[in-house]
Amino acid sequence: MPEPMDAFDDVRPALDCLDLLPGPVAAAIRDWRGTVPVEQFHYVDTDPAIADTAVLVGQHGSWLLEQSANCVVVAGKRGGAVTLAACVVLSHTRVDVNGAVRRELGARKASFAPMDTAVGESGMEYGGITPIGLPESWPLLLDAAVVDTPYTLIGSGSRRGKLIVPGKALAELPGVTVLDGLGTVPGE
Repeated sequence: MPEPMDAFDDVRPALDCLDLLPGPVAAAIRDWRGTVPVEQFHYVDTDPAIADTAVLVGQHGSWLLEQSANCVVVAGKRGGAVTLAACVVLSHTRVDVNGAVRRELGARKASFAPMDTAVGESGMEYGGITPIGLPESWPLLLDAAVVDTPYTLIGSGSRRGKLIVPGKALAELPGVTVLDGLGTVPGE
């Protein structure tokens, strides 16, 4: 089975591309202390016009859909308190916001965070938000299927470029909770 690196001509070590990444992402990679070696983190330069997953996999290979993950920012509300959290699921699935996310956050209501909030609080560009470098105070909900992916194509914090990292490295990020069933297949 091909790996995400096989879809791109120019795959570089992420450590060699820190100047191409937003500050929080670059700092998280530079300061990485997980058991997965940071040398297994890769960067690929991509056109910002094709940053959206459907367009990217359409251009680079539909097989990438099952080896790509999306990171979305959600807002859980209970009373007057709002908790921002990030959710990472494989790209061919959708985040179970009203079920798994709401229960995990102990929220009465959960929804996708407004774009201005997601961008402003993460320090990343909309359409490129990545779990690497998010505020450590945020809960990070990670679908177990992402952890099981040998290499996962994710955002780089910017619409230009993507990161390719071992799925198990994402399970070592601050504030992470690995959940079965966080991502649901549409129509099932």
